[in-house]
Amino acid sequence: MSRCLFASDLHGRTDRWEKLLEAIAAEGPAAVFLGGDLLPAGVGLAAGEDFLLEWLSPRLERLRRRTGGRLPPIFAIFGNDDPRAAEPSLQRLEDAGLVFHAHFRRLRVGGAFAVYGYACVPPTPFFLKDWERYDVSRYVDPGCVSPEEGHRTVAVPESETRWGTIAGDLEALAAGDDLTRSVWLFHAPPYASRLDRAALDGHRVDHAPLDVHVGSIAIRRFLEARQPLVSLHGHIHESARLSGSWQDRIGRTVCLSAAHDGTELALVRFDLEDPGAASRELL
Repeated sequence: MSRCLFASDLHGRTDRWEKLLEAIAAEGPAAVFLGGDLLPAGVGLAAGEDFLLEWLSPRLERLRRRTGGRLPPIFAIFGNDDPRAAEPSLQRLEDAGLVFHAHFRRLRVGGAFAVYGYACVPPTPFFLKDWERYDVSRYVDPGCVSPEEGHRTVAVPESETRWGTIAGDLEALAAGDDLTRSVWLFHAPPYASRLDRAALDGHRVDHAPLDVHVGSIAIRRFLEARQPLVSLHGHIHESARLSGSWQDRIGRTVCLSAAHDGTELALVRFDLEDPGAASRELL
């Protein structure tokens, strides 16, 4: 069996999470992919609020018991709205056999397929910078805040914030691997695709018009050059509504987005043997 579920940008909405958990129980997928922005906005770990351990963990434990211990592998990355300070909690879920923390790792599903995770996005206008990187250079779009500024919940070396790029990270992560049977779990979508269309029409900063495509150039170039089987994306909630599509294709790579700007859970179903036949349901 190679049918999978993909969800992203749940933002700690418990109604969306409950629908996802029920779908996992009902459908018994081969794998589940979570594409970032998993936690409630503004939750402070210092205040003792830990969504992953206090809310999600016991429900995953119940789901594992409900499925007779046959919990499917759940591959998760964070998104730009998730504080990096929550990483130890996600690691505890992995230690308990509940979730794989997939960022910057090569994992496997179904024996024949590789899974790679990458959480970082290009610079945004927002101030939390834990999961932001320069894209292909140190250029920052008008209206956005540099990764060297803003706020981080976990300190990182200055060399990383100043010189690290998404392009460099992807080259290091993929190395010389054969990606023809690989799944890439991203938060950011590829630039100039149907998946990165933002509602910026007519907006200007200092008289400069803003690009309505806000995805990653590095991810776009990577997909064009390396052609993995399927890439999974989120981040730009309104893109499917504005572009008219939640899926795209870059060469042989099938690109799918679970981002959604409505109140529903956008649940993407795809088969590793035929990702081009994917479907999306709003629950």
